[in-house]
Amino acid sequence: MNKIKAFISEAYQELRYKVSWPTWAELQSSTQLVLVAFLIISAVVFLMDLASKELLDLFYGLF
Repeated sequence: MNKIKAFISEAYQELRYKVSWPTWAELQSSTQLVLVAFLIISAVVFLMDLASKELLDLFYGLF
């Protein structure tokens, strides 16, 4: 039981005093970057899906 208490205490100390947490402005900037990347990647995947569907429809239409 003492090992568990020591682990929790050390984890808390590390999170509280050694981890550098982002500021609110940094967090907002990172969130915006993730959202933009998500939209771009989603659009690329959508276009690839649409293109493959059209190619397969064209291929199957030949037979």
